[in-house]
Amino acid sequence: MKTPAKKTAAPEKDSRTLLEEFFIDQLRDLYWAEKHLVKALPKMQKAATSEELANAIGDHLTVTEEHVSRLEQIFELMNQPARAKKCEAMEGLLKEGDSIIKETDKDTATRDAAIIIAAQKVEHYEIASYGGLATLAKTIGRDDVADILGQTLSEEKEADELLSSIAESHINEEASQEAEAEE
Repeated sequence: MKTPAKKTAAPEKDSRTLLEEFFIDQLRDLYWAEKHLVKALPKMQKAATSEELANAIGDHLTVTEEHVSRLEQIFELMNQPARAKKCEAMEGLLKEGDSIIKETDKDTATRDAAIIIAAQKVEHYEIASYGGLATLAKTIGRDDVADILGQTLSEEKEADELLSSIAESHINEEASQEAEAEE
């Protein structure tokens, strides 16, 4: 009588390299980050004074929802469940963004300048994450996944550039002219 083969809990895991495991773990981290950013952006949009900044944040919310969908597509391509893993970095950046809003005066350019900086910190984290993951995807032979990540990376860079443009066009200058509120 033949002895039955020992079953493993996750047979796909056994055939993946450590780098592929790390890649999937980082996808889960980024998935959590994007999903929580979808919840945070409307708060930032509402807190913005400048219509231009509020519109840019609103537009990026739509793009971020697409980023979530792309990550789900990548999980599917990788034969993995779309499962999030808490992203400590994004949680910290979003908490900092909330603090900035609470600590700045409502309806001021200073608040808008602060929101831009908070948003750019998020964008820079995402740029680093998507860039690194796109490179890893190529390394593990997943050019299809790298292309999707690269598309999102380009959009994150565009968002960062737009935020800089808005800050430089008028918000920072207006903020520099605001007097400290009297207590």
